[in-house]
Parts: sequence; C-alpha cells; structure tokens
Amino acid sequence: MNWNKTNVLKSDVDSIRQKYNIDAITASILIRRGITKGRDIFYFLEDDLRYQHNPFLFNGMEDAVDRILAAAEKDENGNREKVLIFGDRDVDGVTATTVLYECLVSLGIDVQFRVPKGDEAYGLSIEAIDEFADQYGSLIITVDCGIANVDEVAYAAQKGIDVIVTDHHNPQGVLPSPAIILDAKTEGSGYPFQEISGCALTYKLATALRFTKSKWYKTDVALLNARTEDDSIVIECIKVRNMIPMGRLTETVIPGEKSISDTKLPKYLQGQHIFCWNAKETSVLLKQAFGNGVDFNVYGMQDEISKFFPSLKDSSLEKIKNLSKIAKYGDHEPTEIGGFYNIYVTYVQQSLKKENPSFTETEEKELQLVALAAIADIMPLSDENRIFVRKGLEYMNAGRVRKGLVELLSKINLLGKRITSKDIGWSIAPKLNAAGRLGHADIATDLFTSDDPIEREQVAQKIIELNEERKTLTNDAENATFEQAKNSIENYNNKLSVVFDERIFKGVSGILASRYVEQFGIPSIVMSAVDDVVIGSMRSCRGFDVSNFLENMKDIFISHGGHDFAAGFSLERKNLEQYLSMVKENSRNIELLPVEDAGQPIDAEIYPEHMTPELINIVDRFEPYGNENENILFLARKIPIYSAQLVGKTERAHLKLVLDCENKEGKPTKFPAIFWGAGNLLHSEIEVGDKIDLLFNVERNTFNGTETLQLNIKDLRKSV
Repeated sequence: MNWNKTNVLKSDVDSIRQKYNIDAITASILIRRGITKGRDIFYFLEDDLRYQHNPFLFNGMEDAVDRILAAAEKDENGNREKVLIFGDRDVDGVTATTVLYECLVSLGIDVQFRVPKGDEAYGLSIEAIDEFADQYGSLIITVDCGIANVDEVAYAAQKGIDVIVTDHHNPQGVLPSPAIILDAKTEGSGYPFQEISGCALTYKLATALRFTKSKWYKTDVALLNARTEDDSIVIECIKVRNMIPMGRLTETVIPGEKSISDTKLPKYLQGQHIFCWNAKETSVLLKQAFGNGVDFNVYGMQDEISKFFPSLKDSSLEKIKNLSKIAKYGDHEPTEIGGFYNIYVTYVQQSLKKENPSFTETEEKELQLVALAAIADIMPLSDENRIFVRKGLEYMNAGRVRKGLVELLSKINLLGKRITSKDIGWSIAPKLNAAGRLGHADIATDLFTSDDPIEREQVAQKIIELNEERKTLTNDAENATFEQAKNSIENYNNKLSVVFDERIFKGVSGILASRYVEQFGIPSIVMSAVDDVVIGSMRSCRGFDVSNFLENMKDIFISHGGHDFAAGFSLERKNLEQYLSMVKENSRNIELLPVEDAGQPIDAEIYPEHMTPELINIVDRFEPYGNENENILFLARKIPIYSAQLVGKTERAHLKLVLDCENKEGKPTKFPAIFWGAGNLLHSEIEVGDKIDLLFNVERNTFNGTETLQLNIKDLRKSV
C-alpha cells in the first residue's frame, strides 16, 4: 500500500472546521475525500429525515398518486379495482414489493404482488399481464423493473390495463408508453438524486400517498414576506404545492411610487392561499407599500407553527433564517423567505405525523427495508442514501426490528447485536438474495409480508437452507469455469473475462461474474442457458459502464438492462457465436481506469498521543460505509508493540497485537489490533517491543456480549 498521505492546506481545514463546527481530523478527512461542497458535507453531518428529498420532486409523482387513489375508490357496486405489484427477485425487488404492498393494503386497495419465480425472466412479462387481465385487473405497478418493458407496457394498454413504472435502472432509447414513469435516471424526471434504490423509490411513493392525508395535498400556497430595505419595502413570495417550490417572485417597492397593478403580484398570487409569518406586521408593511385600499388577505402562520415549535413564538424571520441547518450548508447567505419556507415544510411534516401517529412506526419499518436495499444493491452511500441507511440501522439497533427481519436476524445470531452496514452486506443481504437466485423470491417476500410468526420462522429457516445451496452452486460453477474465465482474457483484448457453461445455475451467474472481477481486476461476463435461451450477467470495475456496453449490442438481445456496474441480458442460443464475436470486437474500445497500485488513499494521520478510544467517534460520523464511502483509513507511526500472538487454525495464521499508546495526558492506552492472514510477520519482520507504522481501520469487536474497540490493520512496517 502507498504510505504517502495526501497533504491538505491548513487554511482549507480551518475554513471547513469553523463553518461547520467540526474537529480538524474530520475536516481533513472530508477534504481528502473531495467532500467540500456544503450540499455534500450536509449528508455526512446531518441525518434527520426531514432532509431527504421531497417525493413530489418527481414530475410524475402526483399523477401516480392520483391513479392509485382512484384504484382505492369503490364503484357503484362496492368493488375496487384490482392492482398488481410486479417486482424483482433480488433484495431490492423483494423489499420494494413489500413496502408498496403494505402501503396499498393500508389504503384498502385490492392488491396482489408477483415476483419472478423459477426460470421466469427479469421484468414484466406478457404471461403475467395475461393472467392479470383474466382476473379483470386494471392497474399494474412495477417496482425495481419496468423501464425496459416497452412492448409489455404497450401490450398491457391493449388489454385495458394502466401501468405505473417505478424503477431505478438505466433507461434505454425508448421509454415504455403509455405509462406513468418514476425513474430518477430518465431525462426530465425532476428528481435531484439519481442513485436511489428501487425500494427507496417505492418508499417515496408510499410517503407521497401518506401525504394525501394532509390538507396540504395539491393545495396551492404562496408564502409571502415583506421587509424594509433602505427606503424600500421588499416583498418576497414563494409558490408552494405539495411542499415543493413552484416559483419565486421578488418585488421592491418605494412607498408612493408604484401601485400594486404596476407589479407582478396580482397575477402571481391569483388563486393562492397566501401565508405570512406575522400577519399584523406584514399587513402594516403592505399598506405602507401600496396604501390602505389594497387588502392582501394574508394568514399569519406564527401562532400555528409555534404550537409545534414553542421556541419560535416570539421569533422573527430574521432570527429564524439564521437557525436553519439547511441554510447553513447553502452556497448563499440565508434569507427570511428561505427560512420561512424551511420552517413551513417542517411544520407540515410534523403536523401530518401528529394527526396520523401510525405513520412514524410505518416509516420506521419501511426504512429498515430501504437500508437493506441500498447496501444489497450497492447504491452509493452519499446524498439521501446516507440518511436512509443510518435511520434504518438506528431503528434496528434500538430494538424495533420489523417483522420478517427479526426472524432472520435471530437465525443468524445477529438479533440484539449492533447491526452495521457491513452486517447487511456480508450476512443479511446474501441470504435474502439466495432465495431469488434459486427461484424462490416469493418466499423472501412472504418473510416480510406474512402476519403469521410461525410461517415467518419457517420461511427464515428455508432462506438459510437456500443460501447454503447457493454457496455450493457458486463454488461448483467456479471450479468448473475458472480456467475458461482465465484463458478468455487474452481473447478479449485483456479487457474482459467471458464464460459460457450450461452447468452454471443461472441464479449464481452474477455472483460468479463478481468473483472474476475481483480476481482478474477487469469486467466479467458469465453466461448459462435455459432451453434455447442464453442468460448472462455482466459485472464491472475501474469506471467501465456495462449498461452502455450492452446497449450498443441491443439488437441481438431478447432483453437487457441494469446499472452502470451491473447488468443482465438474454439472447437466443443460436445467436451466441455472433454475440461473442461482437463482444470481442467491442472489447477493443473498452477503456478502464488504471489499476490503483496505491490502494485506498490514507484519510488521516493520527499521532500517538491521539490514539485514544475517542477515534470511534470520528468513525461513527462517517457511517454508514459501503459503495463510494470506504472505511476510514488511518495512519499512525512509531507505535510500540506491547504483546503479540498468532491466532486461527488455518494455514494462514492471523497476527493479534496489543499496541502500547500514551494519550496526551500521559496515561497509557492499550489497543488490541488484528492483521488478518499476516501471522508470518511475527519473528520475521517484527518482534514484541518494536515500534511500527501501521495503516488501519477502527472497528467495534463484540465477544460474549461485550463490545471493545479493535484496530483492523491493513498494512504495517517496522518504524525507522
């Protein structure tokens, strides 16, 4: 590993440290990781749910909500429409299906769900549409799929079935039509963050449906503020609908020089409910600006909002604007109208939860699934994904584990322990994914939706058994294809490893492709066959977009789609040789980022006197860890080895050390440390009493119910 840390300017550290009231180490880590914009820093320092993006930022959200509400209405015979949720087989698809299913059931909708079983292909199918049409169904909602189902959506329309597509995969050249589409990656979606999971998207839809219980749903509101500036009166307005700013207007008026008809205010405010902070003070300023003959009919919000936030009872907007955390991270000075908008949104959110107490518990259950999906689907842990995962983990660790998950955690001995994003990625998600990979995604969905605790217990055990079967299938497939994968690299211009073998169970092709990516350091394609159809998975690394790579060969596929780094496809077996020829030719144009010999950059150097248990506070601040947010890598120099031993029963013994540190008060601090697979270093390169330099992560180690801190060493060398 590279032992040279990136230097940062003290002035930059001081600027961020002072602006955001954080310690110097945290500030330097943010800078080294390129997290320097207020918006990005915001999601590392704050985790309140009110800071997630509004679901109505999706341009199609109001249409989707209204269509679902229409399905909840009874006809003259007392019947409701039949609704089908069509999901996917992986963790993201199963959790997305669960979130939306539970939401629609709570609305009294006649809803059923379907996920691919057995050898069924990914995505909405003609067969599923026909079966649903035979039941006189009228609305299909896809979750974690659908954006590529152009023909299927058109076919559903011919059958008289409406479709709402909720997906997060990359759109292809043509979007499905006619359909209401919620996909942040489509052009003009309106949503500011593209990298949310399919489950997060259904959580957004469920949140929007809950908002319809508020009096503010589809209510056109104008927030108005009037203030003096020099010899003028400044009138600021924000139009708001479903808590989304729809427009802004500022008029500056010198009293006596302009009538209201000379401004844009009459037209702008027409048809709006006009709210201000303090009605009396605002009315006085408006009369000064336009005279006593003008009546704005404004309603003051201060008293109403103060019922929720008593500290604001006597506050002015001038004071409120400086209290806003959102404004603190903005790229401009806070404004009174901006502060009014922020407190209005918070008030609406809190009033909705007060009027509907069950919403809080529902949200907690949903966010645990959203957290699972974000980690399992390798979503980048940035922006609002950080809030989703932090809150989901918080609820799990507070002992409020949702049904289904509690049974699974019990089976794998995690119930009651502190759950981390690493536990989700390494222990929980693979087991849930195993069900779908082996053609039983429906039982993973049953785990979360069943109201019978005995059934959930049985399903959890079945999932454990399926995971063991999945391990065997994956290992068998690797043993059968490793040499083929290795030898294929030269044939594909040293840019790809490519495998086709009918012995590969198609449900493990993605896992196998990921293994070859890890082993060879290049993208990988793994294919198997079911009857006359070849089914493949492609995984990537080093900045290569596999979704776009497959799109360039779209004419040969039956279907294809996915993310930038993970995608799938199917084609007729008779076209396999042609496809392999195309892949070989196109592999010439693959551009891979250079392999980083240095590995992960060092985040911070910790001097011996600062080697204290408080380091975990810095580590916790950057949780959750995962995609695009690796564990903090610390560097420490000249740390004495207090004791050393070898542990483990395998050929590669592990090196267990106790490091002798002295804090800034001169008190000794002993740190346990583990260096996995490095037992050979003892007596060959290091001895007890030596001083070492080390690169390490700080983590919690739980044993027999007791939690201690431990250094996970990534590299070490004898100090000079």
